[in-house]
Amino acid sequence: MKKLMILVLLVSSVSAFGQSAKFGIKGGLNFGATGDITSIVGDSQTFDGDSKVGYHIGAFAKFKFAGLFLQPELVYTRLTTDYGKSVNADADYNFSKLDIPVLLGIDVVGPLSLKAGPAFQLVLNNDLDANGLEADDPENSFTIGYQIGAGVQLGRLGIDLRYENSFSDNDTSVTSDLTDTAGELFTIDSRPSQWILSLSYQFKGDTKK
Repeated sequence: MKKLMILVLLVSSVSAFGQSAKFGIKGGLNFGATGDITSIVGDSQTFDGDSKVGYHIGAFAKFKFAGLFLQPELVYTRLTTDYGKSVNADADYNFSKLDIPVLLGIDVVGPLSLKAGPAFQLVLNNDLDANGLEADDPENSFTIGYQIGAGVQLGRLGIDLRYENSFSDNDTSVTSDLTDTAGELFTIDSRPSQWILSLSYQFKGDTKK
């Protein structure tokens, strides 16, 4: 939590450098999955999960300087991954997090812009919807990944497409709740890889770009 507070203070201080600050809200769809599921029992085997559509909603600020812009965001994200084929049962891993991407961007031509930067992630909740299986808390509740993408600004409305991935794994242990002696059965890499499609609305500032 201390890391999150430091990060929020750092993002807030950016406003001192912005001559033209813009603020808005955003929301949209996510398509992707958390990472591999690895069997611990017997021969170790690793399987991918099947992607599902999730959603996100949040707010952003945009500060322009020296022909570039800095765009910090605060976004709630909900994502589900289907691991049923891997464990031979119905098994949906439900995952919610608070995302804080801090993106550096440039207006390329007309309304088109490119942006990229680190994406800080705070895990809020995770659970495995499967009979007899239970997911523990991830190894790290706070991790860092990255986002890269492009956006189009049309007046106060914006459309944005990004790809998000991680710098490292963040394992979550999966155990059986049918018996006290079953022990650990699987691990799930809880850092997602996903495509993010957003629609945004800008409240304040120059609406030309």
